[in-house]
Amino acid sequence: MTYYEVNFDGLVGPTHNFAGLSYGNIASDKSAKGTSSPKGAALQGLEKMKALSNMGMKQGVLPPQERPHMPTLRGLGYSGSDRDILHKVAEDNPALLAGACSASCMWVANAATVSPRLDTHDGRTHFTPANLISMFHRSIEHPTTGRTLQTIFADDSRFAHHPALHNSPHFGDEGAANHTRFCSDYGAPGVEFFVYGVEALRKGAPGPKNFPARQTLEACRAVARLHGLSDDRVVYAQQNPDVIDQGVFHNDVISVGNGRVLFHHEKAFLNTGALRSELNSKLPGGDMIFVEVPDNRVSVEDAVQSYLFNSQLISLGGYGSNAMTLVAPIECQENPRVKSYLDDLVAQEGAINNVQFFNLRQSMKNGGGPACLRLRIVLNEDDLNNLGARVILDDSLYADLKDWVSRNYRDELGPEDIHDPALLYEVRAALEELTSILKLGKLYEFQRA
Repeated sequence: MTYYEVNFDGLVGPTHNFAGLSYGNIASDKSAKGTSSPKGAALQGLEKMKALSNMGMKQGVLPPQERPHMPTLRGLGYSGSDRDILHKVAEDNPALLAGACSASCMWVANAATVSPRLDTHDGRTHFTPANLISMFHRSIEHPTTGRTLQTIFADDSRFAHHPALHNSPHFGDEGAANHTRFCSDYGAPGVEFFVYGVEALRKGAPGPKNFPARQTLEACRAVARLHGLSDDRVVYAQQNPDVIDQGVFHNDVISVGNGRVLFHHEKAFLNTGALRSELNSKLPGGDMIFVEVPDNRVSVEDAVQSYLFNSQLISLGGYGSNAMTLVAPIECQENPRVKSYLDDLVAQEGAINNVQFFNLRQSMKNGGGPACLRLRIVLNEDDLNNLGARVILDDSLYADLKDWVSRNYRDELGPEDIHDPALLYEVRAALEELTSILKLGKLYEFQRA
């Protein structure tokens, strides 16, 4: 049975805007209060999906969530018609309204942690939606995320679904942005790599001083237990607190892995030597390949500005020589130090022998690159044939989604536009149509009210 690592990309939602909501995310802060292009953002994301599909990758799509999220505002004590509530919240607390309108669920690397059946105790693929409690606008995502995943991966003989972790800072969980699976082949058992920012329940544990450590060791261990992972196939590593304070809010801003390869910055982790030894000792079927980027070639500042490590590392046509392609944002091409390093890396003809650059500027301005936009899920042919929705990209689905975006999304969205009640009704009409395109049923709360 052939296994694939399928990239499920988040479809950018119609309320994509620049509200600067993500503390510790430098790009998000810099873009705050600017005018966004929801249509442009969604089309850029779709172009990347189609390009990877054309390269031979299995490519899926995950739908956006309903925004503005009226159930959240009603749950916080606002009442009356939707129009009345939007008016009241805009007057009382514009920041609250911005949070309820955020399209941040587009970055589905934070949607969940996924462990394939090849690693789990019961032979099923396990999903745990991330609670994302460090940011209000993201903490409201996990109920819909869980419902979406259960709708798509509905066969309980193949897939197991867990609720998000306990809603406490001690169990802050940011999903696959801090999780990577290494393996000698997608169809072979692997080692699951969890990266955390702080050990929350240990007094005096090292952690960042300026920005929050969004992922805790306690959360990583809880997910591993829920997924039935054996201790000899799990590695936990602490992110370097100093790089968190420089804007590396998730591990996928400072490292990326695929197969047996870990591509990382020199300063990504604490105790890098011990980490390498443990990964090598636990990886079944082959030694790890570490591609370390020296700080004197690419600084942490350059890595954050260009999102070099928020690239996707993919295998085209199987492993073979383990040569891989890096799917990078165009900002890497425009940064002379990063471009120089990548030119030298490709020339070495080592583990990474090709780089493809993509224009994802709308996502990048809010602090999300190619890797933020995708959730990786290992599936076999039977799994793909038994999904509960039409979510695997082909020419037909791509054409339908491109047409849907072009008809339903605004070209521009400014800070004041999210107050417009018409936007809510536009979004609901668009999502009603989308559930039909993707065969998702009545996924959204407004459809079931």
